[in-house]
Amino acid sequence: MKTLTDAMKDMLATQLPIQATVTKGGIPNIGPKRSLRVYDDNTLIFNENTGGQTLRNMQDGSKIAVAVIDRQKLDGYRFLGAPEVVGDGAPFDNALAFAEANGMKTPKFAVLVHIEEIFSLRSGADAGKRMDELTA
Repeated sequence: MKTLTDAMKDMLATQLPIQATVTKGGIPNIGPKRSLRVYDDNTLIFNENTGGQTLRNMQDGSKIAVAVIDRQKLDGYRFLGAPEVVGDGAPFDNALAFAEANGMKTPKFAVLVHIEEIFSLRSGADAGKRMDELTA
């Protein structure tokens, strides 16, 4: 499954996502992304504001992982994908509008996360399983 469900979209809209990339040397880089949101049924988007390690890792070819968890429900998802750094066009316009609407600084880039796999982070027997395995 590479398509976001309504439950996934709701969780992404209400919980703080955490993203992870790796350096060329394999060192993990992880942090919250409060601007991360749904772009379409197969893509996430976030505003890249700092131009720091996450950006360097993506420019060097790192994949990206995004985790979102509802602690009270002991449920969550991990999205794995290929990032696309965008400095103009519709995705960047989306990032500009999001920043303005939410009192954030002007982003350097928009980052599209093209979802390749989705995993369950639900507590119990489903933890770590690919969502397409759970729905088959």
